[in-house]
Amino acid sequence: MTRTSEDGANVHGRLPTDQFAAVFEKTPGLHLVLDPSFTIVAATDAYCAATMTDRDKIVGHHLFEVFPDDPDDYAADGVKNLRASLLQVLKSRTPDRMTIQKYGIRQRGSDVFETRYWSPFNVPVLGADGYVQWIIHCVEDLTELVGLRAEFAARRDGAAAQRILVRLRDAERELEAERDENAELRETIRKQAKT
Repeated sequence: MTRTSEDGANVHGRLPTDQFAAVFEKTPGLHLVLDPSFTIVAATDAYCAATMTDRDKIVGHHLFEVFPDDPDDYAADGVKNLRASLLQVLKSRTPDRMTIQKYGIRQRGSDVFETRYWSPFNVPVLGADGYVQWIIHCVEDLTELVGLRAEFAARRDGAAAQRILVRLRDAERELEAERDENAELRETIRKQAKT
C-alpha cells in the first residue's frame, strides 16, 4: 500500500492508482491494454489518433472487431499474425516482437481502409497467480518509413535519392527515440502492475 503525506503527496514517489489511467492515456506511445480474451480495456490518446479511433468506441470491444483485416485486400494477414503473437504471449508469458506488419485501418467515419505498416510488440503483465492478466500491445507506425524506403529503392540515383535518404535516416532516428520512450513506459507499467 502506498502511503501519502498529510497534504496527499505520494511518500514514495509512486503514482496513485486512481490517477494511473489518466497518466497512461496521455503517454506519447501507441499502446493498448488487452485482457486475455483480447478485449480492449485501455488505449492511449496517441494510439487512438494513429488508428483514427475514439477511446469510448473501442474500449470494451474485441480487438479484431475494432481492427479487422481489410476485406478488399485478399492477401491481408494482419489479424492472423497478430492473433498468433498474442496467443504466443499467453502461452509463453514472455514478450513477443513481431516483424513489420502491413495492417490496414479504417479511415475515420468510413469503411475505406488505409494501408499502414506497423511494428508491434506485445508484452504480458502477469497476475499474482503467474498467469497473464493483461497484454500491453505497443505499436510503432512505420508507414512513412516503409514509403521512404520504397521511394528510395525506386530512385537510387541523383539528388532526389539523397534527399529521401536524409528523410529516411531522420525517420529512423525518431523511431529509435520512440522505442526508447516505449521501453521506459513498459518498465513503469510493469512496476505499477506489481504493486
